[in-house]
Amino acid sequence: MNQDIAIVQLVLHASLIVQVVMLLLLLGSIASWAAIFRKLWALRDIKSKNDEFERDFWSGASLNDLYETAARNAANGGPLDRIFASGMREYHKLRERQIADPGVLLDGARRAMRASYQREMDATEVNLSFLASVGSVSPYVGLFGTVWGIMHAFTGLASLQQVTLATVAPGIAEALVATALGLFAAIPAVVAYNRFARDIDRIAIKLETFIEEFSNILQRNLGVLTK
Repeated sequence: MNQDIAIVQLVLHASLIVQVVMLLLLLGSIASWAAIFRKLWALRDIKSKNDEFERDFWSGASLNDLYETAARNAANGGPLDRIFASGMREYHKLRERQIADPGVLLDGARRAMRASYQREMDATEVNLSFLASVGSVSPYVGLFGTVWGIMHAFTGLASLQQVTLATVAPGIAEALVATALGLFAAIPAVVAYNRFARDIDRIAIKLETFIEEFSNILQRNLGVLTK
């Protein structure tokens, strides 16, 4: 309890620049934690919806029925739903234009799915760069506050005739709080960034695998249709 009070007193007695640095680091830490929780829930939701779609897709249901369901629930579905729907939509558009060339049909569906894949990955990676920035910049911002605080502390000691550890320690302690806040903001952001980057890579692999598997299914259906 006394230690907490002492830290608060150090913050309150710090110079204005150091207090501004501490405030920025505190706001960065709060924003970082908010981004972490949002991303955590978003990735869990994506994984759940992708798994649900895969179960339906490989259950033997009709592709047209799956397409109608995916198109109807595009706003609330997962990335796999929208990628599948974009491929089927392009396939049907080309068929309506009386295009019978299997290569053109397959290439059109594949391009549509790749474009949808890129949009999904862009949406999935939202806030990831923010966490990377907080994790890389916060320690340096805290170090700036520390250096400035130490400079301010030694400047204030210049007018004293006798300098002891008791007169130097408070100013240095105030400055070091900025470094501590910088690490407090950076460490969770770095850990979360690494975790989310790994999870997003797994999602990307699953989406790319599905595109190839669905392309093979379309190719087999095209082969039947052109006979």
